[in-house]
Amino acid sequence: MAESVYKIIELVGTSTKSWEDAAREAVETAARSLRDLRVAEITKLDLKIEKGKVVAYRARVNLSFKYQKED
Repeated sequence: MAESVYKIIELVGTSTKSWEDAAREAVETAARSLRDLRVAEITKLDLKIEKGKVVAYRARVNLSFKYQKED
């Protein structure tokens, strides 16, 4: 197996629908500017509440991607 180096970043995705949508939003947004995404790990789920009502779902995501080696 070839040697590789990975970077892990933390993102927070939000959604008014669900935690799954919040996590998907974080990954899909990151995918627009990062290449070679590898693994996403949900590290925390929480809710935004206003006037006693849930108004948003938030998912904290650790996302890894492979560094590109220069030849």
